[in-house]
Amino acid sequence: MTTDLSTLTAAAERWDGMADEFHKQEVAYKRDVHGISIGPTWIGLSADAANRRFDITLKEFQNAQVEAKAIASLLRDAHTQFVDLRGKLNAARQEAIEAGMKVSDQGLVSYDTSTLGQGELNALHHDPDYQRDVAKSVRSWQDRIDQLVRNVDDADLGVEVAFKAVVIDSDASDGTFNGFNGKAQGDVEKYEAREADEIAGRVAKGEEVSAADLAELRRAFRDNSDDKAFSQTFLSGLGPDATIKFTNELNDLAYDSDKSHKSVYLDLQGGLADTVAKATQVPGSVADMPPGSQKFKDWLAGGDGAFYRQWTEGLQKTGTKNYGSNTNPLYGYQSFVSMMQHSDTKYDDQFLYQMGDDLIAAEKKQPGIFTEWGAGHDGIRADAIDGLLGVMSKNPDAATAFFDPAGNGAGADHVGNDHLHYLAGSGDGTREWPKHVITGVSVIEMDDPLSRTGLGAALEAAATGHPPLAAGQDPWPDVKHSEAQARVMHSIITELAPSAGTDAGVEANLRQPLANALAGYTNDTHEILGGMDADYVRAATGDGYFRDGDTTHMAVSQKDLVQVMRGLSEDPDAYATLHKAESRYIDAEMRTIPQGATDFETSAPMSKAGATLGAYSAIREDILNDGRMAGYSEADWKAKIAYHIIGGAVTPLAIPTAGGSLVVGDALQRGVDTWAWQWGNSMKAEADATANAGIADEYLNAHNQMVTMVDVWANDRSDIDTTTNSGKAELAVLTNDILNGHDRGASTAQKYLTDTSN
Repeated sequence: MTTDLSTLTAAAERWDGMADEFHKQEVAYKRDVHGISIGPTWIGLSADAANRRFDITLKEFQNAQVEAKAIASLLRDAHTQFVDLRGKLNAARQEAIEAGMKVSDQGLVSYDTSTLGQGELNALHHDPDYQRDVAKSVRSWQDRIDQLVRNVDDADLGVEVAFKAVVIDSDASDGTFNGFNGKAQGDVEKYEAREADEIAGRVAKGEEVSAADLAELRRAFRDNSDDKAFSQTFLSGLGPDATIKFTNELNDLAYDSDKSHKSVYLDLQGGLADTVAKATQVPGSVADMPPGSQKFKDWLAGGDGAFYRQWTEGLQKTGTKNYGSNTNPLYGYQSFVSMMQHSDTKYDDQFLYQMGDDLIAAEKKQPGIFTEWGAGHDGIRADAIDGLLGVMSKNPDAATAFFDPAGNGAGADHVGNDHLHYLAGSGDGTREWPKHVITGVSVIEMDDPLSRTGLGAALEAAATGHPPLAAGQDPWPDVKHSEAQARVMHSIITELAPSAGTDAGVEANLRQPLANALAGYTNDTHEILGGMDADYVRAATGDGYFRDGDTTHMAVSQKDLVQVMRGLSEDPDAYATLHKAESRYIDAEMRTIPQGATDFETSAPMSKAGATLGAYSAIREDILNDGRMAGYSEADWKAKIAYHIIGGAVTPLAIPTAGGSLVVGDALQRGVDTWAWQWGNSMKAEADATANAGIADEYLNAHNQMVTMVDVWANDRSDIDTTTNSGKAELAVLTNDILNGHDRGASTAQKYLTDTSN
């Protein structure tokens, strides 16, 4: 931390000066010595022999200049890196001190008690919660500083690699034995990439590689995770074929040959995946410059696009190459996409788009390429397309562009696609999702239990603009959406809606992610199910969206929406996700009714709220009367929705959602809070599914729910006194409005769920 880093730039200037001196010597040697052998006064064998030797010496003077300048450049590169890293470490140390920590010269973090008052000192000694918070804070700061110190160490080792390599004669046929390096580079990262290439190449060939070499490879990946020069140099040297062999060997070592060091090999997979992500970055966005557009082609033809063009062309060839056996094939794309899944770096949207197109094209050209045969390959998903979609879900803008039915690019650069229809639709022109095939005495085809998990994640990201929700995280019911996101959500519903009959058969692994996505459009589904807004009716048969000021609304027909919601609701958690979002939205909407509102101003929102809940009642009844239940008993289904809607709100003071933490007592949560309190009083620790199903019947019964919602709303208002006869009468009118709306909504939804074709 106290090293004078300016000595590096001072040394760089001296090396530049040395290059100048070698240049002077080159000029003098060429004039006074080398010229003798090529003049007219000296001919014959001796002149030829001397000329060859003089050429070598002249070349050495030239090579010496290249090497000296490269060393100067490496010193400056090192200086830039060390100044940046030391600055970050100093900043972190200062921030830790400002946060109440002490940081020793050795980088050890401790809690600074010197400024604490007596009460705080007592709490520190006797309050376990205080002690736990302090320990957590100290650990967090220590981890941050330790990581920054490791970054400095990694950079230092990288510079050492470069300085060892820069002085090695790179041309064994130049007539010298370890002379000056005429191909010396002035970029530390390029030398790190070359050494990493050499190690990875040996792994790819199946050679035994020392633990020290693997540690150096991990360090190189770690140190250069954000460096495009390293990434492209490394991948150019390795090439797509060796890259796939490399990841296959890492996978084999992790899951078969050397399981005891599995974490090492998986970490290397992650480093390789991050390297690919960095190397394949493309300027601009897919929405403006999609693959296939003239803009994209022009970029590919230029110098900046040279690596990308060569890499993707090579990957197209190796992607369909079988690296396994005839009975248990392993295609390059399968290995490559599985490796991509290890990355913590967001992949570029154009690269993801092109990869998706290339994988679909490969599948159409070679049907069955992504089928899993027999035992398959540990750590590698056979369905590379679904695997890629999972990666794409981490870049929501990429997912939106990939699934946008309107395509991407403007004017002559417009490129259309049918990705959503192909992957999420049914019938002609859609994907036949691969099975798991087991051969033996007979051939057995099984559904892949992970089928469409990537698709579900990508569709959720595409329609919402955020990565898929984590477990325990609720959707936000009123989210701003772009036109492209609204088009995707509209098209998801129209693709899943049945063309005949009433059964929208939504695949199991799509139900929860699509419920998460649709719940983010509750402001729109509330209006559609309420059936009182003509704008939605008009837009449903048009573009599938419309704008109201700066807000974009998604529109579909009531029929399609109800039938798709019914398909999603085969999963009780998906139904509960939608129901909870709708309940929260109604709570919030009711609280926008102004004080002293007219009868119409209150009756219309109440009627609309009732109609939406009526649709949910109809869907719930249809599920329970169907008998198929997707593997759930009636009691289990009810119990799960009860817990998801109500039970999850009993304990936490803040509920994580896509829009931030939702504090209990918030307008969006008041009705759910009431149910939670009631359920908490009803629920017993030993309650089983049957008992919880009874709770669901009682507290999620539409009549009870609506009465509770109106009652909670009215009690929060100053313009309605529910203790007086007039207040009670007004409350009765409002309750009647919402109950009548419920009957209307339930009747409409039942019509869409009743198959009258027979």
